[in-house]
Amino acid sequence: MSSNENYARRVLEALAANPDRTALWREGEVLTAGQFSRAVLTAAEVLRRHFTEHRAPTAGGKVPVVTVLTVTNSPATIIFRYAANLAGATLVHLHSTNAVDPRDQLAAAGRQKILSRTGATFLAVDKENLDAARDLCDRLPEPPRLAALGTLGPDVLDLSAGDPDAFDLDTVDADPEQPAVVICTSGTSGSPKAVTMPFRVRDHYLEVGLKMGFQSPEPLVYLSTLPVSSSSGSVVDLALASGGTVVLHDGFEAGNVLRAVEQHRVSTLAITPPQLYMLVDHPDLATIDRSSLTNITYVGSPASPARLAEALDVFGPVLLGLYGTTETSPIGVLTPQDHSDPELRGTVGRPAVEVRIRDLDDDHDLPPGEIGEVCVRSPSTMLGYWGEPELTAATIRDGWVHTGDLGSIDANGFLRLHGRMGEVIKTNGIKVRPTDVENALLTHPEVAQAAVYCVIDHDQVEHIHAAVVARPGATADAGTLIGHVAAELTPKHVPAVVTFHDALPLTGTGKPDKQTLAVRYSGTA
Repeated sequence: MSSNENYARRVLEALAANPDRTALWREGEVLTAGQFSRAVLTAAEVLRRHFTEHRAPTAGGKVPVVTVLTVTNSPATIIFRYAANLAGATLVHLHSTNAVDPRDQLAAAGRQKILSRTGATFLAVDKENLDAARDLCDRLPEPPRLAALGTLGPDVLDLSAGDPDAFDLDTVDADPEQPAVVICTSGTSGSPKAVTMPFRVRDHYLEVGLKMGFQSPEPLVYLSTLPVSSSSGSVVDLALASGGTVVLHDGFEAGNVLRAVEQHRVSTLAITPPQLYMLVDHPDLATIDRSSLTNITYVGSPASPARLAEALDVFGPVLLGLYGTTETSPIGVLTPQDHSDPELRGTVGRPAVEVRIRDLDDDHDLPPGEIGEVCVRSPSTMLGYWGEPELTAATIRDGWVHTGDLGSIDANGFLRLHGRMGEVIKTNGIKVRPTDVENALLTHPEVAQAAVYCVIDHDQVEHIHAAVVARPGATADAGTLIGHVAAELTPKHVPAVVTFHDALPLTGTGKPDKQTLAVRYSGTA
């Protein structure tokens, strides 16, 4: 792929090779490669014609911006992204800051903030979100124009009313540094951050993915349960460019996923570690034909070594662990071969980019084995947070992205994570890393999931708390699990409180929501 290649053009060229194959499937709705391509080219033709004829003022005087507010995991979301990028525009997702659940939606105030900051030319919608889009426009002094894939009203531009044959893919080009996609993520304050990715990053994702082949020489059949508006949307590009199919689900339910694997002969999944555990524990697993699976990529948070061993026994050598952030993903890769080594299952793999472990006090590089902040220099680094130069400067310093993760590099060059900065619990005269206690709990045969967090009492003393999801039929009580942690680690690592839950609350990135747990149980220290 050349440096000025447009990833969306490459996807469209791959679709043209077999126009009758199924490109997208969602709840019985099927789009062939030909139908999908024509929808994209039609919308791109209308957008580019509008940009050329009207020459409306654009954000920063550079490129037009198309924002999208649609049912997240729907064909429209993907069509709008390709069409906008082919037409030379930046695509901004207004869906959610949640990278795990496509049903979770960004609040109106957050959407208004992103719309105002980006100076959007168009707000692309579907019928389900039309009223919300009109309400947003009413709040803005200079609202974007509404657009849709069909006739939704006199105030909405119909992007299906163009001429796909008038759009020549050979004329498509983009500056590699031009913003291609903006993804909203949540910060510690809960305010949405607009992570801006240039075309070179989307191009790089596609090129690397195609070279990896995701463990399969055949076209991919990708089941998408993560939001296609998040960074996992790059797997959609990979599947379509491989000549494959994307199956869209509105969220994750283990039984539905297993049935879809059998029905569609799914080869590729991208899920979070808790979702992987749910698949392993599902009672229908033994009766489902899962022989088509060649890759299960888990993302979002480190996985338990003990639970990875179970998943390896169930699914075989198809696990791929990716550690990264929206701002610079991926950072570490744990290959299917690495998973066969019990020692390596406690790591997040070898760094795929430049990684340094920074001393928290004086910013010097730490030697192997010592714990500090994970800092990254990568070709996949974001341009920055749109409209927030101070936050960008605080995150990217001298070309290095400061992740806020605590990590170490072992003697063999593998990266190990030790939680987030500020998560370390100071108790019993020692510093306790929650991930150590979580992994100890997860070695107990009756524990399915665990989250360990800090609760500070009225005397400002820190206490270890653990939230646990037990396996069906489990009989272990809090005392049993406390004794288990003492045996696995030391008596100083044991939780002061263990609570049992049907499910753990999760953050937008699919990690246990420890802040919510700490607030809920702050009076039980």
